[in-house]
Amino acid sequence: MDFSNIDYLKSGNKKQQLAYKILMDNNIISNLNQYEPILAGTIPLKIDIETSDLDILCFWKEKQEFIDKLTNLFKNLPHFKLWENENNHAVIASFILSDFKIEIFGQNIPTKQQIAYQHMLAEYNILNQRDENFRHKIILLKQQGYKTEPAFGIALNLRGNPYEELLAYRDA
Repeated sequence: MDFSNIDYLKSGNKKQQLAYKILMDNNIISNLNQYEPILAGTIPLKIDIETSDLDILCFWKEKQEFIDKLTNLFKNLPHFKLWENENNHAVIASFILSDFKIEIFGQNIPTKQQIAYQHMLAEYNILNQRDENFRHKIILLKQQGYKTEPAFGIALNLRGNPYEELLAYRDA
């Protein structure tokens, strides 16, 4: 699966198709193209719930340039916020667009090497190895308030830290 091109959303479920339309109609991906944007999270995997947002991973080389770009592009959108997470050296922006919360997460790490992308690959592989009942179990756990990785940890009966243990599945 090539997650670096969002065309797969066009033939997906209704939420994926709507996400594709919003991202394309508003040039979100193309405006971020220099940052190797990849849509990550639950919507690409079809394990989203009603409150799921659109998570876009980006790779910046110059942090202030990335901050300026995000600010210039999105500052006028509803609920725009921009902050830095010093723990993982990330710049994050969020805003609302057509009833979707969009969160842009940028690090000075190529997008395909970022942990969020690695988790998505692992989850994708697991979902492809299991039946629809497993997918529904993940969705149910998410509806109960679990974050994605802990939901997988519960569904797979992982004993340790699911954020770490899930990485073993990325190349499966």
